[in-house]
Amino acid sequence: MYRIARITIAALASVGMLASVAACGSGQSTSEKNGTIEVVASVNQWGTVAKTLGGDNVNVTSIINSTNVDAHDYEPTTSDIAKLQKAQVIIVNGAGYDAWAVKAAQSVNATIVNAAEVGGVNDGENPHVWFSADVRKAVAQAITEAYEQADAAKKSDFDKLHDQWKSEEGNVESKIAEVKQKSDGLAYAATESVASYLAEDMGLTDATPSGYARATANESEPTPTDIKQFTDALKAGEIKLLVVNTQEESELTGKITDAAKSVEVPMVELTEQMPEQYDSLTAWMEGLVDAFSQAIA
Repeated sequence: MYRIARITIAALASVGMLASVAACGSGQSTSEKNGTIEVVASVNQWGTVAKTLGGDNVNVTSIINSTNVDAHDYEPTTSDIAKLQKAQVIIVNGAGYDAWAVKAAQSVNATIVNAAEVGGVNDGENPHVWFSADVRKAVAQAITEAYEQADAAKKSDFDKLHDQWKSEEGNVESKIAEVKQKSDGLAYAATESVASYLAEDMGLTDATPSGYARATANESEPTPTDIKQFTDALKAGEIKLLVVNTQEESELTGKITDAAKSVEVPMVELTEQMPEQYDSLTAWMEGLVDAFSQAIA
């Protein structure tokens, strides 16, 4: 099982909070008066996609915008709930990644796009679905359809913006194909499996020791034996590339990165939340693919 967000009292109380917000804020929003669609995304990686696909026709708010925030355990505030209450379109990640947002959205009268569901990923599977090219394309299509349902008069605008997004995504996938040509089957391992969809798209083979992978997927501590198997595999040359999630660094991951450095195994460092220097999901993916390409050159 991949990490499932712990539903806190704040999240469980969201229905009551929504009712309270609705009672005191039923007037038209500025966006509605201006003819734009009010959109709320749980995380900024999907929020940037929503903005690209909507342009000036939408007003997009992302609740989580920082790599310093863990979406799994986030506790929505009253302000967050108020934003969701006013939304016409809500985009959640799903698959347990942002269960607080999925739960809150169920009590809102809005069109909900659940990225994991749209991409065919179930609860218990890897929830970091924005790393998958197939899921990105499916979600973009679903968002466009939600916009056209909300404002059919602007269908031609939304279709044009979707085509532009597909061109940007096409550039990412071209880079992925280039990396796959030179790295297909290359053995890699990861301190966390956040980018496994991207690695799979590039044709890499996951060689993370099974005990370690199982422990981190279950959000439990790897055993000393798990760590030794990992470091031994690095030193033996069985792992050709190490992927490190810098959002979850610890003393244990430090032992793994030290072992990789000792035998000069190249590393790709990344985060599971979109870094602030990127203004779109496609730009972030393109940057990551470039990093992989350089690491395996």
